[in-house]
Amino acid sequence: MADTLDKALSGISGILVTPYDAAGGIAPEKLAPVIDRALGAGMHIPVVNGNTGEFYALTTDEACTMAREVVALVDGRAPVLAGVGRGIRDACKLARVSADAGATALMIHQPPDPFVAPRGIVDYLNAVADASGGLPMMLYLRNDSIGTKAIADLCAVPGVRGVKWATPNPLKLAEAMAACDPSITWVGGLAEVWAPPLYAVGARGFTSGLINVWPERSMAIHAALDGGDYALANRLIAGMRVFEDIRAEEMNGTNVTGVKAALIAMGLDCGPTRPPSAWPLTPDQQARLDAFLSANNLKQGKRT
Repeated sequence: MADTLDKALSGISGILVTPYDAAGGIAPEKLAPVIDRALGAGMHIPVVNGNTGEFYALTTDEACTMAREVVALVDGRAPVLAGVGRGIRDACKLARVSADAGATALMIHQPPDPFVAPRGIVDYLNAVADASGGLPMMLYLRNDSIGTKAIADLCAVPGVRGVKWATPNPLKLAEAMAACDPSITWVGGLAEVWAPPLYAVGARGFTSGLINVWPERSMAIHAALDGGDYALANRLIAGMRVFEDIRAEEMNGTNVTGVKAALIAMGLDCGPTRPPSAWPLTPDQQARLDAFLSANNLKQGKRT
C-alpha cells in the first residue's frame, strides 16, 4: 500500500471541482462523468476537498459528504486523497469521516489562522493523524516563509508522506528537500505551468485542475516530464497556457470559475462557483475560454 500511494503521489493529483445543483446545494453525482473520463485517461490520484473543490466555501458537513461520495464514485479504481483543514475540531471531524469513507490519505491544508505558529502546526498534524486512525498525510504548503527548519519539523511528524509544494520558489524547495527524510514525496503544487521548474529541482508529479476538463493533456505533460523531455512538456503546456492564464486573473479569483465555465461549455454542468470566487467569467474571459475549447475540440459534442 505504501508503494502504491507513493507512486500515485508522484503522478497527477487531480483536484476535483465540487458540483452544485440549481438551488446551490452540493451535487456530487454530477462528478461521475468527470471522474470517469479523468480515470480513463490515467489520472493517478483524485483529490476531494482541495482548493479547486472550493474547500473554504463548503461547510464541514458538505465537505464530509463530498469525501464520502467521491470515494464511492471512484469505487476502488484509484487511491483517493481527501483534503482536511480549518479549525482543529473541523479538521479532525473531516479526517475521521474521510478515513471511515475509505480515503487512502489526507491532504492537510496549511492552516489560514492569523495566529498560526510552526510548532502549533505540528500539534495540528498530530491531532489530525490521531483522529484519522493514522492515515498517511500530505502537507499542502502554500507559505514557505515558515522556513526550512519548520518545514523539516512538519515533515518529521509520523505519518507525513508527502508535501504539495505550492509556492513559486524552486530554490527553497531544493533546500527543504535536502533537509528532510529522502522518503518524502515532493509534489509540484502549482499545476502544469510550474511543473517543469519544480521537476528540475527534484519534485515529482503535480496537481491539476485541468484534469477536470482536459485530462489527456495533463497526462501527456506528466509523461513528457517523467521521460525528461522538457521541450515537449513546455510545448504541451504552451498549448493550454491560455486556460491557466484565465484562471490566474482577478487575484486567482477566477481559478475555479474557469474550470466550471469550461465544464458547462462541454456539457458537464457542475454549477457556478460560490462567492467570494468570481462568477461568471467576464465577456472577454469567456470569449478566450470558448476559443481555447474550440481550438482543442473540447466543446460539447466535439470531445475526443
